[in-house]
This record gives sequence, structure tokens and C-alpha cells, in this order.
Amino acid sequence: MSVREPDPAKQEEFAGRTVQVLNDACLGFMTSLGHQTGLFDTMAGLEPSTSAEIADAAGLNERYVREWLGGMVVGGFVEYDPEQARYRLPPEHAASLTRAAGPENMAGLMQYLALMGEVEQQIVEAFRKGGGLPYSAYPRFQALQAEESARVYDLALVDGIVPLVPGLADRLRAGIDALDIGTGEGHAVNILARAFPASRFTGVDISEKGIGAAKAEAARRGIDNARFEVVDSAELTGAYDLVTAFDVIHDLARPAETLAAVAGALRPDGIFLMGDIAASSRLEENVDHPLAPALYAFSTFYCMTVSLGEGGAGLGTVWGEQTARRMLAEAGFGSVEVKQAEGDVLNLYYLARRDGAAA
Repeated sequence: MSVREPDPAKQEEFAGRTVQVLNDACLGFMTSLGHQTGLFDTMAGLEPSTSAEIADAAGLNERYVREWLGGMVVGGFVEYDPEQARYRLPPEHAASLTRAAGPENMAGLMQYLALMGEVEQQIVEAFRKGGGLPYSAYPRFQALQAEESARVYDLALVDGIVPLVPGLADRLRAGIDALDIGTGEGHAVNILARAFPASRFTGVDISEKGIGAAKAEAARRGIDNARFEVVDSAELTGAYDLVTAFDVIHDLARPAETLAAVAGALRPDGIFLMGDIAASSRLEENVDHPLAPALYAFSTFYCMTVSLGEGGAGLGTVWGEQTARRMLAEAGFGSVEVKQAEGDVLNLYYLARRDGAAA
């Protein structure tokens, strides 16, 4: 069979696309630096300023700040007046780059690029030999996840996500038993426990470091109705009125067993609130997803590989709504509703009840 000669126009167009990918990837790293050093936050509060003025305001080295500003200018993030040698972060750009932007802040997500770079060679080896990487290969992951959780849940968990379940806020105010699986550093649990002091909250995770951080936050905030334990979510015990799982099921080694354990731990009128990535299980339906390349990259570099690293299912980040619905049904959930929270385009929220449970 003869190999088709490339179309010169298409070849040139794709070559340009690869150059764009390289430039944008580099801008992603520079954006991460701007987030971590607080430069975006600093510039958002400044009039047009010189590199020395910006560095002084941020408490940073001027030479590094000047080089970073160069990248931000040529990348279209920052405006530059060459006559005055002054830089300005437009407010329209700050709305996607500063901590004040809350859930709209994309700069914080850029930190995951460096996280992926740290394990790249190990992932290359996994391509050759199979298997996966352990959680211990990602020492910064819990901290990044905690920051990401705070970015979304500080604003939306109590007033945007809890109300997706009719009557849940009233039940939490009255006092129920709630469990969060894969709780990480426990920020979501602590938010809920503080908002609903009559309810009793438990957060479980396999990470001792994460559970330690969760306990420390609860102690620091004076929260006495939340406790945290190192527990494998596939081996749950106890009985609960509410079980939550936020962006965790697809990471697990034993997701099917965990979902079955959740169903078994729910009281007859209990509800399982599962937040997970808004995507399709069918590849062709994800082509136009605005974050599809990032989701598949996150999966390859973290979500899928940590599950495979434990000999697990390796569902991956983009396991999708169809697979999630099927697995919930197989676990014993006879009623499943799927909703989205306003302003949260990244996640779907599954409201699942056991077979025969009252709505």
C-alpha cells in the first residue's frame, strides 16, 4: 500500500499548530510562576509600573521579575509601554489569573504542569513496562488539591453544591451523620462542619499526611464536629445519612468496590453526592470539550497511573458520565440524578440513592 504524500498546506498549518503548542506550554509554566510568586495578585493592585516597582511591591528579585514580565508581554498576558518601560495587568486578564478571581482563576491550575514534569521519566517507563506510579511519587499533589478545593468549595460548596440535593441543607442544619471519602486534606469536610455545626462529619483517606493536615485545619479553626481517619474507602464501616466524594472515584484502585461499600454504608433514606469530571465516556464526544487535552494529560500523568500503580482499575480522569451511571447502578444505586452547579463547568454532580430508597 502506497503512503499518501502530505498536503503542503495542511503540513504547514499543523507545523504552526505545534509551534503554538510549544509557546503555550511555556506560557503555562510562566503562568504558574506568576501564581506562586503572587505577581498576578500584586500587579492587579498596581498602576502601570516598572519592573523594579513590581518586584519591590511583590518582595521579589527584579531580574527574575523582568524576565518573567518579558514572557508575559510577548504572550499577551501583560501590556507594556516601551517609552515608559511600564507594565500593566489588564483587569480583564486579572479576572482569570488572580486569587481574587476564585473559581475563575486558571493560573493555579498551571501548577500541575510542573507536577507532571517531575514524574515524566517514570511515566515514560510505565509506557514501556506497564504498571503505574504510587501516590508517594507526588509529594506536592495533596497541597495542590487542597488549594484547588479551597478555590472552588470556599465559594460554592455550601451555597451552590449542597442545594443541588433537595432538602439536604435542612437535614444538615438539623443534624445528620456525613462521610467524605478520599477527603485529602479535608478542606471540604471542614467547610461543611463549620457551616452545619449540628451534623457530625467524618473524612477518610489513605494518605496519613493528608489526614494529618485535615486534623490540623480542624483544630486551627476550632471545629469539633469533624473527625478524620486513615481508611481505605473500599472497606467502609458504619452508617451514614450522607456520603460525599469530590473528584476522587476515578483515582481509586477499587472504584467498583468503593461504590458498593458506599451503598452499603448509606441509611435507607441516605444520599450519595458524587462530584466528578464533566465528560463523556465516548472519546468522539470529548473532541470539543474545552479542557479535553488537559483532562487526558492529567489522567496519564496522575489519575490513571496511581490507580494502576496499586494494581487497580485505572479508570482515568475521563471515565465519563455513561460509565459513572453504569457503575453506580451496578453498585446498587437505583436512582441517579445528574446536575451541574452554577459556575462549575468542570464537574457533574451525581445524586444517587440506593435501590428502594426514598427520594
